[in-house]
Amino acid sequence: MKSVMRKKTVLIMALALVSFGAFAQHDHGNHDDKKEMGQKMDPMFKNKDLGVAYGHYIHLKEALVASQMNEAKKAAIKLEASLGEVDKGQAAKAEVTKVVSATALDDQRKAFASLSNEMTTLVKDGELSMGEVYLEYCPMANNNSGAYWLSNQKEIKNPYFGDKMLKCGSVKETIK
Repeated sequence: MKSVMRKKTVLIMALALVSFGAFAQHDHGNHDDKKEMGQKMDPMFKNKDLGVAYGHYIHLKEALVASQMNEAKKAAIKLEASLGEVDKGQAAKAEVTKVVSATALDDQRKAFASLSNEMTTLVKDGELSMGEVYLEYCPMANNNSGAYWLSNQKEIKNPYFGDKMLKCGSVKETIK
């Protein structure tokens, strides 16, 4: 009975993550109304292909935050496919391939560090049409050599340690 409940819980969480990724680039008609109410909106990119790739990257990051190796692999596969459509996305695609082929969560997280550096370059070179992206940093990631990641929120949710050190890190830059 517990196994059935656990499977249902995992399925519901996976569907929630997929739904988040699917709607990450959805264009709402009332952006100005939401800003006035003080609600945070996900960033949108002028280059739609970059926006799709970024949405898959965020899905991957969230799966690593939740320490969900299988979900991280699924997100990485989608990111890998979407990067083929992104101008200058070859370096990021090469790095996400390492996440896809990783056989352990720690290896996924290690590969995610290099991927995040490449995605940061793409995001900084791309143009946001709305919102902000936060470049966050954990000094303890990668055996204390440190690592960056991108986020839609200022609140730190560390993909390198998950529950063990969820709040470890800080915002280093706001990309507008």
